Amino acid sequence: MKKILLLLLASTFSFAQIDRMEPPNWWADMNLNQVQVMFYGKNIAQNKVSVSNGVVITDVRKTENPNYLFVTIDTKNISAQQLVFTFQNGKKSFAKNFEIRPRKPQSKFRKSYDSSDVIYLLMPDRFANGNPNNDSSNDTQEKGNRSEPGGRHGGDIEGIIKNLDYLKNLGVTAVWPTPLCEDNDERHSYHGYGQSDVYRIDPRYGTNEDYVRMSQELHKRGMKNIMDYVTNHWGWQHWMYKDLPTYDWIHQFPGYSQSNYRMTTQFDTNASQIDAEKCMDGWFVKSMPDLNQSNPLVLQYLTQNAIWWIEYADLDGFRVDTYSYNDKTGIAQWTKAITDEYPNFNIVGEVWMHDQAQMAYWQKDSKIGAIESYNSHLPSVMDFTLHDAFGTVFNEDKAQWDKGIIKVYDNFVNDFLYPNPNSILTFIENHDTQRFNHLYNDIRKYKMAMTILATVRGIPQVYYGSEIGMKGNKDNGDADIRHDFPGGWNGDSNNAFTDAGRTSEQKAYHDFTAQLLNWRKNKQVIHSGKTTHYVPENNVYVYFRYNENESVMVVVNNSTEKQTFKTSRFKENILNYKSGKDVLSGETFNLQNDISIEAKSSLILELN
Repeated sequence: MKKILLLLLASTFSFAQIDRMEPPNWWADMNLNQVQVMFYGKNIAQNKVSVSNGVVITDVRKTENPNYLFVTIDTKNISAQQLVFTFQNGKKSFAKNFEIRPRKPQSKFRKSYDSSDVIYLLMPDRFANGNPNNDSSNDTQEKGNRSEPGGRHGGDIEGIIKNLDYLKNLGVTAVWPTPLCEDNDERHSYHGYGQSDVYRIDPRYGTNEDYVRMSQELHKRGMKNIMDYVTNHWGWQHWMYKDLPTYDWIHQFPGYSQSNYRMTTQFDTNASQIDAEKCMDGWFVKSMPDLNQSNPLVLQYLTQNAIWWIEYADLDGFRVDTYSYNDKTGIAQWTKAITDEYPNFNIVGEVWMHDQAQMAYWQKDSKIGAIESYNSHLPSVMDFTLHDAFGTVFNEDKAQWDKGIIKVYDNFVNDFLYPNPNSILTFIENHDTQRFNHLYNDIRKYKMAMTILATVRGIPQVYYGSEIGMKGNKDNGDADIRHDFPGGWNGDSNNAFTDAGRTSEQKAYHDFTAQLLNWRKNKQVIHSGKTTHYVPENNVYVYFRYNENESVMVVVNNSTEKQTFKTSRFKENILNYKSGKDVLSGETFNLQNDISIEAKSSLILELN
């Protein structure tokens, strides 16, 4: 009996060898059934490993770092159950439980976001502070300090949950928070892109369970949860960076070398190899070590982590940061693995380029990529060229060959380059660009831009605070375009989350946005209809969205003068329709007569 007790004590003591096990669990009935379980602990690789219940270990991988052991198990046809990994080194042994959980019904075929949605991009730290008790935590370096523009301000998951009804009433159908996983940088960690633990929600935002609850609360309201996923890099405080599994887990030169940011080198047939490598393998910034997706262990780790979050938090989609800086073969394999697991799952990649052909290269089934037999498998890219046009066009009052509203028209001229233009993310601004309302400071121009955003092809994304007229100048630093949402903190003098708390200016912005987005919610003709547009005249852009059942005529007057135009020019789309009722004002226009439109304004006419 005494001997057994001593063995049990030894087993309990030895258990501490495992500091981390990732993923912490898996699910039954998954397409990805060769699961690579990473064990981390002091000299863990010295142990022999086995697993219970007849489960087959198909691979055991040791690296030059003895503190890691990568064990691949075959979970095909295994039901939900508790497995036990046993580690043995001579006479000493210890065990670690690993759960195979039951999968949610129809998880594989979950519906993702698409062109019927309106996505709301928010920065959790700057949106709302629902739980002031977690503004700082004992196990993260940077403490809450709202007085510092680039500091931690205390916004959190609870703040998002408390304001979901505000977003639903605004007309939003999907929420994209910037990364919520732990970012333990000592300063300016609020943005979340320098992650230090990709299996843990940052405690200053809440817990993993809070994140699951946020998904549940979104789903109760018929809304979707989009995770901002980072495949290209981690933060320099990532626990694994401090004890790398392999030298080539990250790109080494040796050590740090910054990216040249020249994404064109990824498909330029004339590019030098060194330039292509510097783009793809160079670090985004010095504090963000660049992950090596060409290393199979890294690629499997990232793939499993992404799928783990989808299953664990019941996610509805991804936005992938700096997509085109990844190893392009590795990121294509990562993307395909996820969309193989979830055929309807949408992923939008940040491909920040200024040429449609170059952006189209990165979309799934691109004919441009096919020239070199490349397919990213990426369903969606971000329409940065439309964003570029939005940034200048509304100050170009006089129509010229390449100035004025023609820029917006020209953006859609190149839709033939995209395999699926309706699955492109459109936006007037985001968390890395100038605030639209800073560029223009004119609600008329905001209304024109939002009218276009809400009625053209693609998946519209709005940036938090724009809907109440929030401004900010990126030239003053990123913190200036990431202000706290007024009313998100106890004691705020202005609460823009409520109708009574909004200033008259905030109310004007908000009410227009809510009217427009709520109208869009149920308009299938906008979600999936065809488009015909007309070359602008006198800085007036006219286009139609239509299907077999209905037609919408959109008119945008970007000139500084009232314009009148003949409707006969548009007879191929007006057809037998007699009148059009403006969604925004309720005014009805006779389509047999000339139409007049005020300067710097727009019409959305539902044709009857």
